[in-house]
Amino acid sequence: MIRINLLGQVRPKATRRAAPIDTGGALPAAFIAVGLVVGLVVLGFFYYTWQKQLADENAQIKRLQTQKAELEQTKQQVETFEKQKAVLQQRVNTIEQLQRDRTGGQELLAMVANTVSRTENLWLTQMTRKGNALSMDGSSASINAVANFITALKRSGYFQKVEILESKQDDKAAVQTFVFQITAEIAPPQPVQARPANSPAPTTAGKTPAKKG
Repeated sequence: MIRINLLGQVRPKATRRAAPIDTGGALPAAFIAVGLVVGLVVLGFFYYTWQKQLADENAQIKRLQTQKAELEQTKQQVETFEKQKAVLQQRVNTIEQLQRDRTGGQELLAMVANTVSRTENLWLTQMTRKGNALSMDGSSASINAVANFITALKRSGYFQKVEILESKQDDKAAVQTFVFQITAEIAPPQPVQARPANSPAPTTAGKTPAKKG
């Protein structure tokens, strides 16, 4: 059935509803972007912190290496001084022992001490005298030093027999060292005696008497 509007009123038009905006995909993307930014900031902070710690550790290592080199140099100097001190102390001990064991042989004591001091890289650790037998224990840096010491003792004139009983390398020493044992038979030189005047006195030629003419 057809309806006719006799009042002449215009029928209102039906209003269209606005289509809803779809934000379902944009919101997660924003969260992801924010998360990435925050993650980059955090990573940058940790990277900077680790780099600084690494630089500090490297600087500390360099300082420790420098200190180690200085300590090594000081250690070498101390070891050198200790070796020199040990050599001097051994020589002093030897001289003191000679003074304790001497039986009036001042010249023998002085001769042995002088021979030891003049022999390079050699020192005595013990000396024992029994009668005319003298036993000497010591160490040296080389076999040649021992040979030179024996030669000097023989040439001194105070010993008529010098023998080496033992000579071997000390494997326990940090540097090359030889230990030795020497025995010597003391024969002090006799004092120079004056020549006996047993030769005839020189004769003077007699004068020939002059002939009388």
